[in-house]
Amino acid sequence: MINTLDNIKNTLLEDLNLLTAQELKQKYLSKDGVITELFKGIKDIDASQKKEYGEQLNSLKRDLEEKISQKANININEKSLVNIDPTAPFDINSRKDKRPHILDLKGSSHPLMQELEIILDIFQRMGFDILESRQLDDDFHMFESLNFPKGHPARDMYDTFWTDENLVLPAHTSTMQNRALRRFAPPPIRVVLPGRCFRNEATDASHEHTFYQIEGIYVDEGISIGNMQATIKEYLEQYLETDLEIKMQPAFFPFTEPDIEFVISCPFCNKKGCSTCAYSGWIELMGCGMIHPNVLLSGGIDPQKYSGFAWGVGLDRLVAIKRGINDIRKLRDGDINFLRAL
Repeated sequence: MINTLDNIKNTLLEDLNLLTAQELKQKYLSKDGVITELFKGIKDIDASQKKEYGEQLNSLKRDLEEKISQKANININEKSLVNIDPTAPFDINSRKDKRPHILDLKGSSHPLMQELEIILDIFQRMGFDILESRQLDDDFHMFESLNFPKGHPARDMYDTFWTDENLVLPAHTSTMQNRALRRFAPPPIRVVLPGRCFRNEATDASHEHTFYQIEGIYVDEGISIGNMQATIKEYLEQYLETDLEIKMQPAFFPFTEPDIEFVISCPFCNKKGCSTCAYSGWIELMGCGMIHPNVLLSGGIDPQKYSGFAWGVGLDRLVAIKRGINDIRKLRDGDINFLRAL
């Protein structure tokens, strides 16, 4: 397979001179593209070669994306520009030195969406399906299907914003668990649930009232905490591009049993202590645990035969950690200069 990459690199060098940016993207990075097909074949590679092959393939993909971007920008700059803007005041058209530099304002996706695509790509290569969450839901999916009976005091933690029609803005992407269990049944069920969440709480440097969350569930026969630990650790190491130590400590969530807080060693200071980890050497990253039998039953899954785990992690927090952002609110301030600096 390493030899196959070398052959593709040689072909790519020729195509860079012959094909347009769009043609390169279609040939190599589309749904059926050359590099996309290579990623799909990672599962068939010998375990001893898988890490090296994956690193080389990721490097090739990044280099190609950069070259396509450069080629596209060159094509834009070479096109003749319209000299007159019919929507602008007369003096703007008559004095070229005062015309706004439109091409300086290059469009791009938001850093949160860029990182979300990276994470979802990791999970797809791990064999997970993707199901997007909703931004408005009902009481059953927000609470009852997740083992929050009416009157349960734990509801107060997630009680957010309600409409006059008795619909709620979801406080977590766990609202999709019941739908996912029924949609992808029978097990094995492997699905990731990204979406926007809302919390009725004060904001500070590490908390926001609106944020993105990525939920994950895995259900099959004989699934254990060991499977959960390995799965979460693997995707975090791939995303943060470093080896991590992990700890698991007790927590409380009505929809899991046992309930666990997943803690990772700080990837920036190697546990020596820094501002990112509050000088503790560790970062409390997400809640997780084995799916409660009542939640499985609600989703039509027999808990006597199947078990599974679930986790939910804030995308904003992951992005802040990876990109070294010290105030999570900056991601939503709309500050163009800050976003460009990322």
